[in-house]
Amino acid sequence: MSMTSKSLAALLLVACCHLVAGGNNGRAEYIGGTISEIPAGCEGTVQSTDDQYLVFYAKGASWRVLYDRINLIEYGQKVDRRYVAAALLSPLFLLAKKRQHFLTVGYSDEQARQQAMVFKVNKDDIRTMLVSLEARTGRKVEFQDDDARKGGKD
Repeated sequence: MSMTSKSLAALLLVACCHLVAGGNNGRAEYIGGTISEIPAGCEGTVQSTDDQYLVFYAKGASWRVLYDRINLIEYGQKVDRRYVAAALLSPLFLLAKKRQHFLTVGYSDEQARQQAMVFKVNKDDIRTMLVSLEARTGRKVEFQDDDARKGGKD
């Protein structure tokens, strides 16, 4: 292997590690959808900064969707009240809420069939991901309700 080849290989390795480890990615869990190859509960990262593809990286594998095939971007929040903790610790915990952030991506595959992927996205990553997806696809995010609209724009 020449010095140039070694340098290129090292650079590619660093770039791949950066992409998989985070970088501009959003930490996410695949909740479900039409992609049977991805098991529900599979954790990984969603990269929305590639020029052509939305990519989900998980456990040594990746799934790509061309931005121009994406026809739905939907964002919603699920709020869980923690009643068990409230009963055990303090009545004040009855007011505590845990928001979960869900991103649904609908797209048309190579055979023109409608597909969908639903991710639970880390709260620190959702805003950047929504903005990036809007910019890359030219589509507006559809919000499930007013709470999601507020959460997605904060």
